[in-house]
Amino acid sequence: MKTEFNTIQVEVKDGVAVFSMNNPPVNQLSKHFVEELAQALKAAYEDNDVKALVLTGTGKNFIAGADITQVQGVKERDVILGRALEGTRFISSLETGPKPIVAAINGNCLGGGLEIAMACHYRVAARGVNLGQPEVQIGLIPGAGGTQRLPRLIGLRYALEMITMGKPIKSEIAHKRGLVDAVTDADGLIEKAVEAARQFASGQLNIKARMTRNQHHWIPSAAEKKAMMDFTKTMVTAQSKGYIAPMKAVEAIDQGLSYDIDKDLEREAELFADCAVSDVAENLIGIFLNTRAAGRLDRIKGIEPAGIKKVVMLGGGVMGSGIVNLLLKSGYETILWDINDEALEKGVASIRKTFAFPIKKRKMKQEDLENMLEKQFKTTTDLKELDGVDLVIEAVVEDMAIKQNIWKQLEGICHSHTVFATNTSALPITEMASALSDPGRMVGLHFFNPAHRMMLLEIICAEQTSNETLATSVAFGRQIKKIPIVVNDGPGFYVSRQLGGLMGGAVYLTADGVDGSSVEQAMLNFGMPMGPATLSDLTGIDINYHVNKTFEKRLGERYTVHPLTELIYKTGCYGRKTGAGFMDYSGDTPVPNPKIVTVVQTYLADKGVASKVIAEQEIVDLMLANAINEAAYMMQEGICDRPQDMDLAMIYGTGFPPYRGGILRYADVWGLSNVLEKLIELEARYGVHFKPAALIEEMVEAGKKFYNN
Repeated sequence: MKTEFNTIQVEVKDGVAVFSMNNPPVNQLSKHFVEELAQALKAAYEDNDVKALVLTGTGKNFIAGADITQVQGVKERDVILGRALEGTRFISSLETGPKPIVAAINGNCLGGGLEIAMACHYRVAARGVNLGQPEVQIGLIPGAGGTQRLPRLIGLRYALEMITMGKPIKSEIAHKRGLVDAVTDADGLIEKAVEAARQFASGQLNIKARMTRNQHHWIPSAAEKKAMMDFTKTMVTAQSKGYIAPMKAVEAIDQGLSYDIDKDLEREAELFADCAVSDVAENLIGIFLNTRAAGRLDRIKGIEPAGIKKVVMLGGGVMGSGIVNLLLKSGYETILWDINDEALEKGVASIRKTFAFPIKKRKMKQEDLENMLEKQFKTTTDLKELDGVDLVIEAVVEDMAIKQNIWKQLEGICHSHTVFATNTSALPITEMASALSDPGRMVGLHFFNPAHRMMLLEIICAEQTSNETLATSVAFGRQIKKIPIVVNDGPGFYVSRQLGGLMGGAVYLTADGVDGSSVEQAMLNFGMPMGPATLSDLTGIDINYHVNKTFEKRLGERYTVHPLTELIYKTGCYGRKTGAGFMDYSGDTPVPNPKIVTVVQTYLADKGVASKVIAEQEIVDLMLANAINEAAYMMQEGICDRPQDMDLAMIYGTGFPPYRGGILRYADVWGLSNVLEKLIELEARYGVHFKPAALIEEMVEAGKKFYNN
């Protein structure tokens, strides 16, 4: 038989054909790959010397899923359905084919990869690899047998959990649940799989008995199934606001699991097509693909990033300790610097605290932490000891003079190639870099709190940040498993200013007589993790006030702080840290803070404004129009010009609902002419703060959108 294909290598030995699949980068089920796999299978079936087959992957992946670009942007349901049925038939042909197939799962086995593995007649997995059906995370359901084969192998409860949550499980758990038949060390994987293949050839294992379609012992009775499905539907409805795929997956399982699996698979394909043509799937697939492309800028294309092995963290506060957590877990030799021994002791205690949760949950052992600290970590109060580091990350007090003084000293100590990164959230990085003789080595690395959990890394280029510094910063961001979004220097950079734009409309509604709780609920129902009042109490009303005053000073009249904001600030109630902000936290349950309620009521009375109730959509329209306008102003100013990056930043940095695609994707769906009309109306009612950006006016006139597709 033919043994050489572009994406598959076949080795035949003693009657067993071992297929090594290699379709970089992740062994994706692309059209070309599937066609070659079908050709290789046909050749093996027709070769009388081949008695059984083994499928395995290369590198870190068995098969890591289907090629989602085949459904991206396709709105013709019949086209999607045809492709889904084609994939279903191909995978079913593995199961019903003339020769036994053993899956040797060497690495990630996800989505379509797991569907292929479940169609094989025996599954052997290497220890520690991931198996899962993550399709709901991009707005889809398993479309090639996952909703029908998985419950037949591991039962209804575990299958519903895996499919509706989209979270993978390790091979050891998969073995306990019956998803794989054996687990072995990676070195012995192929040998173990070949051994199983020979058992089929010798008759010790029976191909028909091993078909997943013939596994009926996990199929529950009608009463058991109804009880489980009713419970799951209630849970999914409560948890999946705005997401349609989890319920479609439940529907596929509920209507399936019959003794006619082919009919069940057809129904699954129909429901898959329903999901694939939805706006939610389009948004989530776009986010997935844009996330993979984050940081791939023409500006740094072809530039080799500098290698980073040794990193120093300046300041061991809340942010600094979270960053050290990241550095240690990523394998970097890490130094913590602070001004004195007392500060260092607090910093080390704070770092240890960041590891408390994984240790408590037994995801990490205490001895592993101690070994990590002993081998990778040290502390110092002497800047002169930092001469051999590759990257310096600074998170000291927000004072320009103090920061510049530290950088000046370090420039005389560190190598010329050492990257200087500041975590400032407000100070101009271009001004900070001006203290250096080589300002090109400075960049902003804006982490989000808690740094060891939040996925976003906002990389800020000062006016003279070099391409080499930027390339190294982007590569570093990926190394610590962050999503790197590159923006230019400006007040608040991108995320902080955009979040202010998203939530900043609330004070205008309150000053117009709309109850704050209505605004809060409207934003929660829209999909935000919290409303503007809750967010202000969490971040600090005083912090927000000072940021807004900075914007007023640096950006002009449109950013004049609202008089009601001034009055609220003067109450001294700054949020959770003072025990009360918009809410009073002194009791077991937060309640509206009487001080701020009185301030608002007095303001409304003085202005002769009556309380009013408006439609929830009207609240959302004002809040989102303000946010879209702010994004357009920042594009005009050159802060960022990539809509996909701007949307990713808000999704990963602030919790903007992913199923809505992002602020600018939402703008395109709403229609920029409608956005402009709303802004004109709001400017007439509330003043210059809502003045439409010239960019929006130009785009409406030219019939353009933020996104080309």
